[in-house]
Amino acid sequence: MEKPIIFLQKNFRTEFIQQIRDIAPDYQIKTELNDSEFAKVEIAVGWQKQFSQQLLDSKNLKWVQSISAGVDYLPLDIFAQQAILLSNSSGIHALSISEHIIGTLLGYYRGLNQAVKNQAENSWQPENIHYDQLAGKNLLVVGTGHIGQQLSKSIRSLGVHVYGINTTGHPADGFVETYSIKNMAKIVPEMDIVVGILPGTQETYHIFNSHIFENMKESAIFVNVGRGDTLHTKELITALEAKQFAFAALDVFEEEPLPKESPLWQLENVLVTPHISGLTVDFQNKFMKIFLANLKSYVADGSLSENQVELKRGY
Repeated sequence: MEKPIIFLQKNFRTEFIQQIRDIAPDYQIKTELNDSEFAKVEIAVGWQKQFSQQLLDSKNLKWVQSISAGVDYLPLDIFAQQAILLSNSSGIHALSISEHIIGTLLGYYRGLNQAVKNQAENSWQPENIHYDQLAGKNLLVVGTGHIGQQLSKSIRSLGVHVYGINTTGHPADGFVETYSIKNMAKIVPEMDIVVGILPGTQETYHIFNSHIFENMKESAIFVNVGRGDTLHTKELITALEAKQFAFAALDVFEEEPLPKESPLWQLENVLVTPHISGLTVDFQNKFMKIFLANLKSYVADGSLSENQVELKRGY
């Protein structure tokens, strides 16, 4: 009987391929497949759209290890119907995204964004540099998972007071206080910074909308590094044009790449970054710690030990 296949949809270093072989000697490891081989895939590492139908049609796929933390782009309903296990890479990007958020905040508060513009014009204008102090600010993290907790840990050392929003308002490490997501509009008026780190689900779709923006302080900052569709783009643009709050740093968008005609490119109170907050040094090593731990438990008893996604919830 031919061995089932572990299909790697990303090139990993030789040392990791060998570790996979050592843990799962009864499997073939493939990075490319011919048409007849899709039916033999039992484990898929990564998910490329062009292969999705062939993998699902085979009925032999048992587990998908997502390379990303977010899984809203995957056919979760079909996974549930076919009893396909799913795990993600949540936690890998926590430090990178936290540093990105802190960088954007310091860029705004210390006037670095304006200094970059001035430099491009050979212009020495200290009088037009906006500045403020990050220490002492109230920051609301909307999404208190791995990334939210790392952000809290990192930024509290700079004197920031960190509050959290999650589904139920349950306590989470490192937060002064946490609140239920249904109460977010009541909390934002007290916050200087609002950071979105939410997954993309039916419940979070367009959760950052005019109702939230109109309740924010005029001096507040909004940062989004979660999923693009958690943000109602048109209502955000209206709020920014009306200066309902001071500044937005956006790394994720409803449509990516961000269309060239989008007003967000031209608004002076916006920083656009091209979905780079999650870029992570030594990604393969960090990812493989999750995948290899899961592979060991899967080979042993068919279970996953790390980051299993609840398919109905989407995270």
